[in-house]
Amino acid sequence: MRLRDRRSFTKPEVMIIPMIDIMFFLLVFFMISTLYMVNLKTVDVNVPKAVSAQTQMNVTYLVTLKKDGTLYLEDQPIEEKALIKQAQQENRTSSHFAVVVRADEGIDYGKVVDLLDHFRSAGISRFGLAADAGGK
Repeated sequence: MRLRDRRSFTKPEVMIIPMIDIMFFLLVFFMISTLYMVNLKTVDVNVPKAVSAQTQMNVTYLVTLKKDGTLYLEDQPIEEKALIKQAQQENRTSSHFAVVVRADEGIDYGKVVDLLDHFRSAGISRFGLAADAGGK
């Protein structure tokens, strides 16, 4: 029977590089998976498609204008006067205030322009129109 020399054993080492790689992978995985968990409070409408549509995550007010002319602030119905007044107050308090209008594809163009005109006359200068990416 042969005995091993105590000096021939190597000291155990903790390999930190693979652990960092795994932690980085988990971080990226959870960051990407939470992007798909965002619950947008919106009303279902047929938004027109546009090739150059861009995603904006920095929206203060998301206003939906349905085909029958009803207005929604996120997912709650609201009257136009109350919406304009509330948006005007919010615009005074925030320098980055912006309104995005999601109008149904089949709605009369004049209703959308009228709503945007009311926002403009209330002093709100930053607004946009929502569209689905992809084009026709």
